[in-house]
This record gives sequence, C-alpha cells and structure tokens, in this order.
Amino acid sequence: MGVQRTYEEINAKIKSGQAVVLTAEEVIGLVEEKGIAEAAASVDVVTTGTFGPMCSSGVFLNFGHPQPRIKMNEVYLNGVPAYSGVAAVDAYLGATAIPLSDPGNRNYPGAFNYGGGHVIEALVAGREIRLEASSYGTDCYPLKKIETVFRLSEINEATLFNPRNAYQNYNVAVNRGDKTIYTYMGILKPRLGNANYSSAGQLSPLLNDPLLKTIGIGTRIFLGGGIGYVAWHGTQHNPGVERGDNGVPRYPAGTLAVIGDLKQMQPRWLRGLSFLGYGVTLQVGLGIPIPILSEEIMAYCAVNDDAILAPVVDYSRSYPYREGGNLGLVSYAQLKSGEISVNGTRVPTAPLSSYAGAREIAATLKEWIRAGKFTLAVPAAPLPSVEAGITFKTLPQRHPEEGGF
Repeated sequence: MGVQRTYEEINAKIKSGQAVVLTAEEVIGLVEEKGIAEAAASVDVVTTGTFGPMCSSGVFLNFGHPQPRIKMNEVYLNGVPAYSGVAAVDAYLGATAIPLSDPGNRNYPGAFNYGGGHVIEALVAGREIRLEASSYGTDCYPLKKIETVFRLSEINEATLFNPRNAYQNYNVAVNRGDKTIYTYMGILKPRLGNANYSSAGQLSPLLNDPLLKTIGIGTRIFLGGGIGYVAWHGTQHNPGVERGDNGVPRYPAGTLAVIGDLKQMQPRWLRGLSFLGYGVTLQVGLGIPIPILSEEIMAYCAVNDDAILAPVVDYSRSYPYREGGNLGLVSYAQLKSGEISVNGTRVPTAPLSSYAGAREIAATLKEWIRAGKFTLAVPAAPLPSVEAGITFKTLPQRHPEEGGF
C-alpha cells in the first residue's frame, strides 16, 4: 500500500514536536536522492509559498458607529473610494481602487501613485488613515457626514478577503507590436524586447497540489504574514485545462478565494504596488502546507521548474483582443535562467513575483509547523477539480436590444 497518513496523525506529530517538515524546494533534492517512496515515508508536511501581485484582493472594514449614528453612503480612505453598499458602517476596499482625483491614463502612461493596495499596506503598518463618509440620513441613522482619522487597532474588524489569489500557473507576457505597452504584467518592450512572468514555479502552492487533493475549503494557510483560510475556489477558477502527465496545468487554471484577520498580518507581506500605465494592486504573501498523505502527494510535491510549462502570450494583440493562441510553451527553468527563445528570437525574462519572498514564506511556515504553532486543518469540502468539468465562461457579446442585460 505504501505510505498512508491522516491529518490527525500528522497533527499529533506537530503537537509533539516530531513532525518532519520540508519546503517544496528542499523536497526536490530529497526525492532525487531517495526516491518517492522513501521521501514520502520520511516527510510529513511540505510547505509552499508565493509572493506576487494579486489584483483580486481587498479588505472588509467595520468602523463602528459615531454619535449620532450614520449610514455611510460614500466612503473614502485616504481619498480612495471604498464600496459602502454592504451595511451602515461596513465597507469593502479593493486593492485596485484609485482616488477620483487620479488622472488615470489621461496623461499616458499614468503613474497611479496611490490606491487601495497602498491603503491596505498602511492599515497593516498601523499608520493613521483618513476616513471621509457621507450619507443621505435616515431616522435611525441621522448623521450625514463624518471626517476623522483612525488606525487599524481602533476599529472593530478588518477582514482581508481576496476573491482570486494564488493562480495555478500563468501566462508569460511578451509584446510583438511596434511600440512599448503598459500592462498588468508590467512594461513590455516592442518586437519581443522582453518577457515577464508571474509565478513561483516549483514553490507555488497550487503547482504542488495540481489536482487539489489536499487543498480545499477550510485549509489553513499563511496569509499576509498571519494565519488565514481557503474560503472557496477563486473567481476565474478553471481547472479543466490541458495538463502534463504530472497533472501540472500548462495554462492558467485553478485559483483560491482566501480570508484572514488583517490585524494579524504584516506590511512585509502585504504591499501596495503601482504599475505604470495600468493601475495599482496589492502584492500578497501566501503559503500553503501540503500534508504528505500518500506517495502520490509526495510525487506532486517533487515537481521542479523543468517540469512546469507556461504559455508565451502576445499582449499587443492576442491577449487584449482575445485572438487566441500562443507563441509556444516554456519551462520555469528556462524563464528563471534569464532568457527564452520565442520564434527564434532570444528574449530576456523577468519575474513579477518574488522567488526570494516565496522561499521565505515557505521557510517561515515550515518553522511555524515545527514549533507546534501551526497545525493542519482538514478541508471541510473539496474545491472543484479536473473531474468537475468546469469551463471558464466569458461575457457574451450582446447588444442591449438582444436581451440578457
């Protein structure tokens, strides 16, 4: 039968200080030396990590009521609008929100110096935040305007809730056009002048559990420097893409919706970013422990950058106009070498995500587990995987008179 473990057995070893924990990077060498069976027999948990831009992120805030009470209709935090259609003094601040005064791309390329991601970073850092809120007034909530300042520690709740994080593989972005373009994948020089990618590869959480055998609803994770949980599958979750024999998708596939207490987190692992000509976002640190329940799980965790392929996509035409196709597949080992070949052209590469940060997250999570500070949570339900038959839908191209809106 080989190795067969349970979550309960692994957690008992964690609590007694006897669990053997390796990072996903460390386990590659062990498997090469000892083989899958012996590695699976000796390791209880493998830790993963990723630290990159994750636009679909944000925070729910509850400010508490002033005297008299207010039903906030419009909310601004350091001048950045937050969505207030939740409840009287609740709001959701999105990572990509920008101030109404920001010129955007009217002065192309726009600088996008400040936005929701920067406010979230300031909150976690304990800095003072300016709150401006207005209301139409009601009998039960008579106050119509409030301007004040607060710090994270002074409000009731702050819940980081990110609808789409930890993408399972992603595009390699290039530009075949004749002019420089500004994208969420960074600045792309013309005529295949550079290639940008965004994944930790062999350390990335969902690439170490490609078929979602252990990651499910309720999985406990490292999130923003604190402890969080997988809440649901992420938006644009699309597990039914082409995969290699190792189960690893060759195109963007699974995603996670994650949640955690912002008050536990650290600015080191939640950072506001500005992308020239595109907008603002949030760099999120996220790590997931993989329990080695069987030799099959160990085999997935032994994946290395040579065995992870990603599509090269033209962001001058194919991506923005949905013309389809790609310029071939390249491995993460090739990407991390600093250069790939695209249609016979040598193209320099650069990561948007931090491999050093991913390595630090995996190592931190490893130490938490070894110290007995972090146990594994048994998923309450699985996430949709390959067998679910999900296909990713896109917006239908209808005119209003055709119905559907």
